Amino acid sequence: MPVVRTCPSCGVGNRIPALHLADEGRCGKCKSVLPPIAEPLEADVALFDEVTRGAAVPTLVDFWAEWCGPCRMAAPEVAKAAQGLAGRAVVLKVDTERHPELASRYGVQAIPNFVVLKDGKVLKQRPGFVPAPQLEEWVRSAGA
Repeated sequence: MPVVRTCPSCGVGNRIPALHLADEGRCGKCKSVLPPIAEPLEADVALFDEVTRGAAVPTLVDFWAEWCGPCRMAAPEVAKAAQGLAGRAVVLKVDTERHPELASRYGVQAIPNFVVLKDGKVLKQRPGFVPAPQLEEWVRSAGA
């Protein structure tokens, strides 16, 4: 299940496999540079599984819900971390209301809940608000 990324130069959608989300690429139409993903991706079960199993870099996952005040406070920090980790990690957001099976898979009982995965294995997991520099440090220590 590739992710469709819009070319910043020509506006055409480009299908990027999970394995290459952290890589710099080229637009299929205009050949302009497509930078590595630098924003959190909303993940359903299929995208989550593909990224966490197929990415060559660590994955930071933010388990959250729309009604959660601390989750809304953490969202800008997650976005900052995604920018800071561009090319070195993929950042996913999982809405626990829409995908409770993923939350259950990782024993998420409190949100926000952050998980760092590498090669499908949990390297770090912690509930509660975490600032962007700490999130980035966790991912760097995972090999980003």
